[in-house]
Amino acid sequence: MENKQQVTVIGGGLAGCEAAWQLAQAGYAVFLYEMKPEQYTPAHHYTGLAELVCSNSLKADRLASAAGLLKAEMERLGSLLIPCARATAVAAGGALAVDRHRFSDLVTEHIQNHPNITIIQERVTALPKRCAVIATGPLTDGALAEDLERQCGKRLSFFDAAAPIVSYESLDPEKIFFAARYDRGDADYINCPMDQETYTAFYQALIAAERAPLHDCDKEFFRVYEGCMPIEVLASRGEDTMRFGPLKPVGLRDPKTGHRPYAVVQLRRENQSGSLYNLVGFQTNLKFPEQRRVFSMIPGLEHAEFIRYGVMHRNSFLDSPRLLHADYALRGGDQIYFAGQITGVEGYIESAASGILAGKNLARQLAGLQPLILPQETMMGALAAYISDPTVENFQPMGCNMGILPDLPERIRDKKQKYQAYADRALAALDAYLEQVAAQDRGDTEE
Repeated sequence: MENKQQVTVIGGGLAGCEAAWQLAQAGYAVFLYEMKPEQYTPAHHYTGLAELVCSNSLKADRLASAAGLLKAEMERLGSLLIPCARATAVAAGGALAVDRHRFSDLVTEHIQNHPNITIIQERVTALPKRCAVIATGPLTDGALAEDLERQCGKRLSFFDAAAPIVSYESLDPEKIFFAARYDRGDADYINCPMDQETYTAFYQALIAAERAPLHDCDKEFFRVYEGCMPIEVLASRGEDTMRFGPLKPVGLRDPKTGHRPYAVVQLRRENQSGSLYNLVGFQTNLKFPEQRRVFSMIPGLEHAEFIRYGVMHRNSFLDSPRLLHADYALRGGDQIYFAGQITGVEGYIESAASGILAGKNLARQLAGLQPLILPQETMMGALAAYISDPTVENFQPMGCNMGILPDLPERIRDKKQKYQAYADRALAALDAYLEQVAAQDRGDTEE
């Protein structure tokens, strides 16, 4: 029987859409607030919900990977976004990448058509008093951010950056080649090989290039997040840093020479048609003319048409270990939950996963049921435990990775076998936990 009690979700990103969906599926009347098109953040440009900004990739799709395991867990918990992603997928080797606009349109269609969801396109300037999920993202600003600071205390800040996008037809086919590292999956990535001379010239131009200035109010908070570092910042740490990072040539051979290049710039398909590609790992805060000048030094990109230049913007997140429980509820709050990157989970799928749990747990609290605190052997449970651990002092955003899971009982040297064992254990633990919860819920209902 449906419960038409009203609940609020603020933010129409990935986390907000998942939270709204879970609440609506539980029978609650959801009012989903999204400030677009009234106002856009510096990183958002599309009118649809669940807009992907930094990349179109939802990371690795194989089960024996942190991201693949996370997706499998999300699907078991009734994710809206993962099926939408698979329906709008583009070729990306072993990763799940999507056509960003088609993905957004499909998610928007599902949300709009749900009978229990009402979309309200306007800004929210204050936190609700109760019965809400706050999923306003890492670019929360203005009056809402001020109210959040008043109620939750000081927030932390870091800077995030997005990579440029170029048109495929503008690339030089004589200088590039399609391949996946170690021939894993389909040859979906464009590779731009560099010899040592070309790389050195590119490196020197990059570290000397002029960066876009920061606003005075942002300078005091400037701190680059390691997981999405501007390429020029990475390069400034040493001439070979890029070659051991996004430009690493391992697992690739230039078909023209038969040898491994000195360095390789990879481009990943941005849309389903393959007309657009983004420069993998090239998040940047260089001025736009500098981006064109320096990145055109990459073999194959001499005459590249830049559809979108890289941008950099300030991101903010809560001091979650002091503020949130492992069910994403605000400590001492009246049925107030947070979800998404504002909680300190880093990445698209991580944000969406937190939205699932926040939405489900608000629904469960309103129904008088115990919260879902997933086993820490699961990726979703480990992330929730990390962001809510009060012993963590220097809190930094965390994406999914096998390192946050408890150690296996036995030592497995082979990495593939070890990751598969992590995944098998996680899904077994999740299935057992969900069966236990279902039995308890039935008992509560019968009583």
